[in-house]
Amino acid sequence: MTLRLKFLSLLALPAAVLAGSAAAQSVPVAALPVAPVPAPAAPSASSAADLRLHTDWAWTARYRDANLADAAGTARPRIVLMGDSITQGWYDLDRAFFTPGRIGRGIGGQTTSQMLLRFRQDVIDLKPQVVQIMAGTNDIAGNTGPMTDEQVQGNFRSMVEMAQAHGIRVILASIPPADQFPWRPGLDTGPRIQRLNAWLKSYAASTGSVYADYWTAMKGTGLGAREGLTSDHVHPTPAGYEVMNKVAEAAFKQALALPAPSRLASARVP
Repeated sequence: MTLRLKFLSLLALPAAVLAGSAAAQSVPVAALPVAPVPAPAAPSASSAADLRLHTDWAWTARYRDANLADAAGTARPRIVLMGDSITQGWYDLDRAFFTPGRIGRGIGGQTTSQMLLRFRQDVIDLKPQVVQIMAGTNDIAGNTGPMTDEQVQGNFRSMVEMAQAHGIRVILASIPPADQFPWRPGLDTGPRIQRLNAWLKSYAASTGSVYADYWTAMKGTGLGAREGLTSDHVHPTPAGYEVMNKVAEAAFKQALALPAPSRLASARVP
């Protein structure tokens, strides 16, 4: 074989091999197995909470539809209860307490920082006569990060100032007694609750607001709630809400008897 023929045969070999290989591997599309496409997983509670953390941190949309309905109603809301899971649970477990004109705006797990962000749409825009602000438990727990007493107090001040600037009477609720938080084991809760409650009482007096003392009404031995009034040392049972109802009714009556604020009260708190 000449050199030229050898060279041509070498060139032809890969093409033949490739052609044979391609033919061997060519399979009709219909014969190929089709892998099933998994259905998208339903969002879990934790993933929904994570998403909201980045899209609506204060959950301002939580009561959007309810606010529109309440604002369009013929009866003006008299009392809005702003708060966390204790206020939310109040509505869930004792719906009869929320007679016409009483509106619950509690969201579980929230701190004063989150409530402040939704205060306008969930309170001011409803034009109530009275707002009760019950908060602080989750600030102590650090649900949205560490909070100093001064930061918590600043958020309370801002909510009170906003309410009074719009002619809304204010009830400052004590933080209910709790000697532990089940989601924050090891946290010494009692002394800080006492300290913030002392400030709330003083601040309420200095601004012409009403102080609702749920802490004293529910306290048991030590710094926790009485046996049977909470399900987990924090969240009230129906019996706990029954005790709270009496305190609330007295506070509502006292607040409604006050003249509506015509300007911001100047608070002098040490």
